[in-house]
Amino acid sequence: MTRKPILLMGVALAALAGAAPAWAQSTTTPGETPQTPSAQSNATEEEILVTGIRASLASAREFKRNSDSILDAIVAEDIGKLPDNNASESLARLPGVQVSRYADEASGILIRGLPDVGTSFNGREIFTAENRTVQVHDFPAGALAALEVYKSATADLIEPGLAGLVNVRSRRPFDFKGLEIAGAIRASYNDQSKKTNPNGNLLISDRWNTPIGEMGALINVAYNRFYFNNAIRYTNGGVDPVANSKATLPAGEAADFRLPYSVGLYYPRGLRERPSVNGSLQWKPAHNLEIYADGLWQAFRNQGSTESFDVSLLRAAPKNAAGAEVPPNLFNIVRVPGEPNKLVSVSKTGGYPAETFRSTTRDYTNTYQAAAGFIWTTGRAVISSDFAYTFSEYGNNEASLDGQTAAAPPVNVIFEKDKSSWFDLGNYDMTNPANYVWRGFYQKEYYVSGAGLQWRGDVALDTEIGWLPKIKFGLRATDRDAKRRQGSRYAYTPTLNIPLASLPTGALEQVQDGFRGDGPPFQNWLMPSYDAIQGNAEALRQLSYASLQKIVAANPNDQGYKDALQQFSTQAIQMDPYGGFYAKESSYAAYSSAGYAFDVGIPIDGTVGVRIVNTDGRYVGTSKVTAVDGTVLAVTDTNRQNYVDVLPSFGLRAKLTQGLQARLGFTITRTRPGFGQLNPAFSLNRNTDTSSGGNNARYAFFGSGGNPDLKPLTSKNYDATIEYYFGRNGAVSGAVFYRDLKGFISNYTRDVNDPVYGLIQVSRPENAGTGKIKGFELSAQSFFDFLPGWLSGFGAQANLTYVDAKNQLPATLGQSRAMVPLEDLSKWAYNLSGFYERDKISLRLSYNYRSSYVDFYSRNSNDSAYTGQKVRPISRLDLSASYTPIENITLTAEVNNILAQPFSNYRYFNETQYYPIDTRYEGRYYSAGVRFRF
Repeated sequence: MTRKPILLMGVALAALAGAAPAWAQSTTTPGETPQTPSAQSNATEEEILVTGIRASLASAREFKRNSDSILDAIVAEDIGKLPDNNASESLARLPGVQVSRYADEASGILIRGLPDVGTSFNGREIFTAENRTVQVHDFPAGALAALEVYKSATADLIEPGLAGLVNVRSRRPFDFKGLEIAGAIRASYNDQSKKTNPNGNLLISDRWNTPIGEMGALINVAYNRFYFNNAIRYTNGGVDPVANSKATLPAGEAADFRLPYSVGLYYPRGLRERPSVNGSLQWKPAHNLEIYADGLWQAFRNQGSTESFDVSLLRAAPKNAAGAEVPPNLFNIVRVPGEPNKLVSVSKTGGYPAETFRSTTRDYTNTYQAAAGFIWTTGRAVISSDFAYTFSEYGNNEASLDGQTAAAPPVNVIFEKDKSSWFDLGNYDMTNPANYVWRGFYQKEYYVSGAGLQWRGDVALDTEIGWLPKIKFGLRATDRDAKRRQGSRYAYTPTLNIPLASLPTGALEQVQDGFRGDGPPFQNWLMPSYDAIQGNAEALRQLSYASLQKIVAANPNDQGYKDALQQFSTQAIQMDPYGGFYAKESSYAAYSSAGYAFDVGIPIDGTVGVRIVNTDGRYVGTSKVTAVDGTVLAVTDTNRQNYVDVLPSFGLRAKLTQGLQARLGFTITRTRPGFGQLNPAFSLNRNTDTSSGGNNARYAFFGSGGNPDLKPLTSKNYDATIEYYFGRNGAVSGAVFYRDLKGFISNYTRDVNDPVYGLIQVSRPENAGTGKIKGFELSAQSFFDFLPGWLSGFGAQANLTYVDAKNQLPATLGQSRAMVPLEDLSKWAYNLSGFYERDKISLRLSYNYRSSYVDFYSRNSNDSAYTGQKVRPISRLDLSASYTPIENITLTAEVNNILAQPFSNYRYFNETQYYPIDTRYEGRYYSAGVRFRF
């Protein structure tokens, strides 16, 4: 009697478990579903009895073992069994991979210290809107067959990013033996939002014989819905010498200390939905020919709201009726012992009123990809071709209502308690609607899109030469465009002293905080509701227009108010001619690679190849320059780039003994700057706030834009691994790596003293200098099958990554070229997973840790040196469990983010001098559901 393995969505993982040499794995483009010989597809089911977590670990292990590249993978149930909501969450569990998190989900990905990661879907380039890569967290975990992280390139891969390539692989009908109906339904509860939301996926696949050959069809639908509610206590990262402000101090108190510009609370929340549909058709008109077509639609929908409360410690109030400014009064000054220029706490009266806003947004993303191709085996050659069209768009509509207190409330601040500021407002009554006035109304419309055509053709030839068994060559062409349009308007109205409660948004409500009872003394204030702002946007626009008419009449020479009045004169938001860009880029690539194999006492095999890529691009934007006399000049700028990259790759594998192998690799990779980064447009705007005494008051103009002089990032990559495979799913491996890179791109802010414009704060992307990344990885996995009885169900998986990464700040910043730690990179990261799987029970407990890292660098006011904002270490613990009471029905339960450790960061000046910045509290998710397969 045979028995079916219970696999997520019924994936037959045995297709990945072959033991062919590395060069024999390249008959398809990386990321394509491997073509399984018919004899293998008819294998008896006893040959693949290993099921569940065991099967997924075994398949990922064999994929890594036999690959031409140095890679790691998560296959089938490795995704479905983990308590993950999206692909990025799953990637965080791989060695060498780190992720950033915000709003209760993983988002940005780093591989071995680098964020410039290429992405592909089934081996094809895919992107989100105007970006060069896709937002991997937009892929629901339940919709995927595998995630493959290529840490070293081969010539036939589409150009990976500087860091490597993440390939997302979906399922095809020939993965299954016949009719499959499978899916999952679950409900998730967030302990901060107090909301329960549904999630699920459904796959239907079948294959059948027809007079014109074997055919198959598959459709897979997934839907994720999450409501998040975070709470953030913060201290403003702009830390100024108090001597630069107009603040008054008690008699005898020296103005020799630094002080954060403000403190506040920030509550981001929203309802995220991610629907996804992918489908595939396969046709074998002959045993050696397959024709296929794939389609994908994935989307993102978000209704977001952000509430903010900010009270300045250094800003002076505008001039009163007597023409005098009202500076803040600082007292109760407690200095840190031994660090007299840093404070423990302070109190403030007077100065500028506290500011509030409620920003309401509606966001959406649609990404479509349609593709078709064939694989033809003829004689000793495998010829394949693939053509795809991709279109992706992102839109955002924002309406934000601003308020402020009728008077400046008193503030008592402790700057570091539970890793951030802790403050109260004395006896100021924040529950009284009369204590709020209308500060302004902001609207924004933002739209970006990208479209691309791509074609590739490949020939893999079996040479029948012992030492050169295979050669492969191919061509690839792409044509991309990217565009952006945006418009915004703002009515600044506090001079009219209009009560906030009198607006057409109706009664004020108390904002909902996201603390779990451990928040600061002050947590809540009053604002109109989300629906009141969104539903009365036109009435607020009309009120803004009428209010601006009064302000312009009182300030006839203020061009800024005149411009705002004109922008609010129409119902539709007027598009900013300076806020858009257009990019058109083509690339043409040719590659050749050879698989080699020989024996020098031990078997040696590997690949050597080269990829040559020509990039031809045109990037257009319109610059806005405000002259000293207020005249605005518009200049259309066009940036053209044409360059050729030669990207060699070399990989070697030595089979030292049974189960033990070593690899060496060398590649050169590069990453093109983003389309927005290459936008030649630059905006120069006059500073309208020069009298408040804050940090920004000292600038005459602010400048920002892209950088047409950016160069691609380049890196020479050296890798070595030692890998030992044992048993059905056991593996131990170690890797060392070194990256010699140049031109890492980040946004930097610098001061420019211009003889005409005066002091300008300029913000733009810049190429950094050289950089070095070195590190190592260790990983191990196994089930303890050698233990007796029920104990054999236990298993473990662990990995550790150490990365030492530094690069130079850009030469344009005028700094010494000393090496500084690379942004967003933790030196240490590790994952520990313990699992139990036997009979009907499956359990998995996963722990993730990453050490502290630098968030970004910027200049402090009146300081010559750049300093950083640093993120503290963070840990995460997740649990998943399942029980299969009857065949093909599995009950599941998960707890995500059990520890709920808050994210926190701080602004540092040296090893001991710092002020804390954010402490962000995120939710725990409790989920329960059922998986089924028929």
